Amino acid sequence: MAGAIEAVASAFAQLADGQAQVPLRSRMEAPAHEGVGLFMPAYLAGSDALGLKALTLFPHNPERHGLPAIAALVVLFDATHGQPLALLEGGYLTALRTGAVSGLATRLMARDDAHTLVLFGAGAQALAQVWAVCEARAIERVWLVNRSAEHAERLAAELRAFGPPIPDDIRVADDAAAALADADVVCCATASPTPLFADGALRAGTHINGIGSYLPTMHEVPPATVARSHVVVDQRTAAWAEAGDLIIAREQGLIGEEHVVAELGEVVLGRMPGRTDAQQVTFFKSVGVAVQDVAVAHTAYARAHVLGLGRAWSLDS
Repeated sequence: MAGAIEAVASAFAQLADGQAQVPLRSRMEAPAHEGVGLFMPAYLAGSDALGLKALTLFPHNPERHGLPAIAALVVLFDATHGQPLALLEGGYLTALRTGAVSGLATRLMARDDAHTLVLFGAGAQALAQVWAVCEARAIERVWLVNRSAEHAERLAAELRAFGPPIPDDIRVADDAAAALADADVVCCATASPTPLFADGALRAGTHINGIGSYLPTMHEVPPATVARSHVVVDQRTAAWAEAGDLIIAREQGLIGEEHVVAELGEVVLGRMPGRTDAQQVTFFKSVGVAVQDVAVAHTAYARAHVLGLGRAWSLDS
């Protein structure tokens, strides 16, 4: 995770510095199965990394087919001559890079003395979110808030078994407001179409990472919270196209596009602050940008090459 955080920090810095090409992702609906395919290319000039992630999100897979909701592949190409370089399973990499960007945002935007994390959601993204935040801050206590207590307890056991940097003190909350009263950092990692908590439950100085909502009609964070927050996004164009947390607050007349103070890469480069005072509520909204996938995949490939891991193949054989 520490390596993934550094990889996405470099990627976002390159994006902010005009050293990356990242078109808006292509989206294809499969309405008969309530699924969607997402296709995301990127080129990082500073890292000389070229690739594409193809991802499918079929949220009913677990109950209908006994399969994960997310499946993904990442393809890397050699940027020197354009030949295929590597094919990586993208489900784990998606969780890793999504966790890494929350870890990076926490490092740049949360208070230095943050020690309590509240996580909404117990799905595929959950462990990586906790892991990354615990890499960024000395977290002493984690609260889990989830609709299914059984799933939350299962995640709690997994987190306790994980070990450092994740603490032993993992608690399943009966009530979101009680957990938020103790929160320094909040991670929202659900597919909820409506806010997960009331604005009044959030105390001053809290940092929020919003990574779950991925449609303009979905929002995990209340519009009132968005309106009073110092807001940073992964990429403005992508956020205003897809981030329901922002779009719905704008539609309600609570914010304008100027409310987004920075892209994350601008904060990495020190051009904009991640936080201006200890009482400020900060909100990082991510919809996912392909530079994250290509950067983390490129790092994984390089490490696998050094360690002699993976399987070599030829397209001609």
